[in-house]
Amino acid sequence: MLDTGTPSASQAGAVPSATATATSATPEAFLSFDGVGQVFQTRRGPFEALRDINLQVRQGEFLCVIGHSGCGKSTLLNMVSGFLTPSSGRVSLRGAPIERPGPDRMVVFQNYSLLPWKTVQQNVELAVKAARPELSPGARAQVVEHHLEMVHLLDARHQKPAQISGGMRQRVAIARALAVNPAVLVLDEPFGALDAITKEELQEELLAIWQEQRPTVLMITHDIDEALFLADRIVMMTNGPSATIGEILEVPFDRPRSYETIQRDPRYGQLRNHALDFLFRRYAHDDD
Repeated sequence: MLDTGTPSASQAGAVPSATATATSATPEAFLSFDGVGQVFQTRRGPFEALRDINLQVRQGEFLCVIGHSGCGKSTLLNMVSGFLTPSSGRVSLRGAPIERPGPDRMVVFQNYSLLPWKTVQQNVELAVKAARPELSPGARAQVVEHHLEMVHLLDARHQKPAQISGGMRQRVAIARALAVNPAVLVLDEPFGALDAITKEELQEELLAIWQEQRPTVLMITHDIDEALFLADRIVMMTNGPSATIGEILEVPFDRPRSYETIQRDPRYGQLRNHALDFLFRRYAHDDD
């Protein structure tokens, strides 16, 4: 169902067609976008990438952002990461404006971003040492080992990135990010370059790790099925320029989840068709 910020009158499983509007800031809001806009200065003049973004994210929520290329998804995530400051409005975490990168917000990119001259273990250890200097060497080693075990990489701990597969590299990137114990985990299409089998395995591992630690997650994806499997809510963006939030879908499936279980649920097809209609009929993008 659509998240309108008020109780829905629709029957369970129904997908209303009304456009969702984000609520204003509430006491339980953990991560907030309040009237956010972004204008880039280009040679051809100002380019408005985002306009009037209002979104409140609950602590521990798993949020997927979906939309066509050029709709400002990466711009949104760069604001959360602190790599970019809004031209207007405010992005805040726990009520404080986000103005710079910090270890309370960790990013996992599609291209892994591992140091090629470091081993798997050293890549994770370096991040933990920088972000959690209060840990003793013994405690730091335990944190690193625990997170490598969570992503099934203990046997590869002494290998370098060039010696392992793409799926394993992405496991290292996820372990590195979560070992820092961030409040917010930012995922920029982390599984986009992987084959279907590896992708599904990593999605399931990511959910298992998330359910243990419960960071707040913002994830970009182009995959509707992936979003329905992972997310609590799906933020669907309108096309750019001047992109904004078009609708927000509530994902009603209980956790823990499996693809097999949710795909048997009649609501799965309803939600999937609604998202497809939004992306490929109402906001079709000929160049995507």
